[in-house]
Amino acid sequence: MTLLMIRLCENQKQMSDPTTLFQRSGLVHWSLDAQRGAITRDYVLPDFLQAFAFMGRVAEAAQTHDHHPEWRNVYNKVTITWTTHDAGGLTEKDIRLARVCDELHAAQLGITPPL
Repeated sequence: MTLLMIRLCENQKQMSDPTTLFQRSGLVHWSLDAQRGAITRDYVLPDFLQAFAFMGRVAEAAQTHDHHPEWRNVYNKVTITWTTHDAGGLTEKDIRLARVCDELHAAQLGITPPL
């Protein structure tokens, strides 16, 4: 097994306790579904075009990280859920991509991202 494969496997490992991983993440605007091992957040943007542009930016980041969200869009609202199906639940990769979403949202609105 190559070093890259080992790192990918480590990134895919589910925490035995998704609640602990979530609590340590500091993702204050996200909610945890501990039973499913997933985190979800609703983003509200000024209009449909900006919501769709935000989804495009998230899609680019997801493709770059080879990790893709579950999501839904209704007019100016985008709901994003992160979970790692291969690992059976929440992983560090989900936490990292949630932070990327927060940063992209804040940049688009010209605000400071949550810490």
